[in-house]
Amino acid sequence: MAIKPKPVGPIPEGYGAREGELEIGCETASRLIDRAGRTPVFLYSRALMEQRMAHLRGAMPERLKINYAIKANSFEPVLQVMAKLADGLDIASGGELDLVRAAGIDPERVSFAGPGKRDVELEAAIGAGVTLNLESEGEATRALATAERLGRAPRLAVRVNPDFELKGSGMKMGGGAKPFGVDAERVPALVRDILSAGCEFRGLHIFTGSQALDAEALVEAQANTLALAHRIASEAKTALPKLNMGGGFGIPYFPGDTPLDIGRVGEALAQRFGDLPDTLAHAELFIELGRYLVGEAGVYLTRIVDRKVSHGETYLVTDGGLHHQLAASGNFGQVVRRNYPVAIANRFDAEATEVANVVGCLCTPLDRLADRAHLPRAEVGDIVAVFCAGAYGASASPSAFLGQGPAAEMLV
Repeated sequence: MAIKPKPVGPIPEGYGAREGELEIGCETASRLIDRAGRTPVFLYSRALMEQRMAHLRGAMPERLKINYAIKANSFEPVLQVMAKLADGLDIASGGELDLVRAAGIDPERVSFAGPGKRDVELEAAIGAGVTLNLESEGEATRALATAERLGRAPRLAVRVNPDFELKGSGMKMGGGAKPFGVDAERVPALVRDILSAGCEFRGLHIFTGSQALDAEALVEAQANTLALAHRIASEAKTALPKLNMGGGFGIPYFPGDTPLDIGRVGEALAQRFGDLPDTLAHAELFIELGRYLVGEAGVYLTRIVDRKVSHGETYLVTDGGLHHQLAASGNFGQVVRRNYPVAIANRFDAEATEVANVVGCLCTPLDRLADRAHLPRAEVGDIVAVFCAGAYGASASPSAFLGQGPAAEMLV
């Protein structure tokens, strides 16, 4: 009986064939592997990052500033590119602060969010001039004590746990009980405490969710964010110097996904910005994005080391796997596993002729890169490409699992 294929996700725009192979940054996959010296390898396209940022800025109001959330991809050459393209950077740990500083990026352009900041992280951030997005009253107390000991006036913002969520988001970060941020009704009192302590108040951070492809849901969430920021500022009796409106812009990963209509999002924001209340009239207004800026600019290449048949199903066994691509394996939040965009890189323009499972080299049934994908026939030595690998690939996968180690990474 013929095996019914499962569809794979849409290959992002910007990739084509050259000499029958996948082309990335004007070079074929095989030549880039030669340059990297091995597989598996993550390849990140500078041109696609630049194009994405230019397209985004063209769609958004001129007043809006854009931060890069480095948790999406903290590879130093990518950081260097994004530091030039973005207005600021967002980090979520002391380790990421170390990466930013090692890349020569001014810490005063950086904001630091995330629950559970250790005292040593607070000290490093305050000492470097980083803006701390406070996640609780307790964290505020510790930050103020650290600043007093250092003799520094800290830069403090408050992360708000809003009383609404981003509808349809892949990961909800606000609304209801959450470990993130201070519940909205308690924020005005904390803001007044920060101001009375003589700190440099840097405003609010309101993040509601991630990976949204519905423009209308984002428009509604951003309208709610602006209204909540005004309400908090009014109750705290202060104007806001800065408002980080969060992000949530998604990219298509799966069959049936369609790209986000950022034109609609930008149009709605422009209308809102044209009629802001006094509390926001002079605020710096930001969004923070990671996945949307770099996700589609990355490709993961892994070599087939074995081809086998089990009970009538073909398995292409690669030298990569979930230790580099946890999300593509379905183990980073998927409830029902669906296929990322995949292709045979060195047969990129060939006709699909067989149904095959693409699996990794780890000794676990969780290590799957594609289930029953319709692909050109592939042999040992051929290269599998997994797309949408520029975000939450190397930065979010357990590379030490089973001693396999990290993949190579290269900016092209």
